[in-house]
Amino acid sequence: MQTVRDADGDTYLLVKRSAESSRVRDPATGAERYVDNDELRVVDGESPLATAASGIPASVRKAMRAVHDDRSLGLLAVVVDEGPLPVIELLDATDLCESDLHGTVTELRAAGLIDEVDVDGRRGYVATDDASEAIALLRGGSEADAAAGRDRAEGG
Repeated sequence: MQTVRDADGDTYLLVKRSAESSRVRDPATGAERYVDNDELRVVDGESPLATAASGIPASVRKAMRAVHDDRSLGLLAVVVDEGPLPVIELLDATDLCESDLHGTVTELRAAGLIDEVDVDGRRGYVATDDASEAIALLRGGSEADAAAGRDRAEGG
């Protein structure tokens, strides 16, 4: 498999090359089509696996890298759905001990999925736009649905 670009600059995965045309896959949709070989050029130095991953929305890729199990995914979903939440409420709402909660929150913060905020004078956490979008998409929404939800949350 190779990463290729067509004459319009669109990036694809080369699935199969024949004498006159090649079958390529759009990483965003998975749809395959045939393109004349003269319209394609190989992109050197770009991993075909990275190209395949590029079809997944960036927010979902970010969440997948940061979330290691159902508990951390659940914590992210709770912060998206109910946040901003003070730490004490997160401890009460979850089955995580303080140290596990701290570790998971640290990973989610490092990934840019939650931010520390003041909630009524107490330390708490709020979901970032990327986290809200990722959870919406993982729940089966479209990117447009996720953007509309973000706009509503921001008062737009």
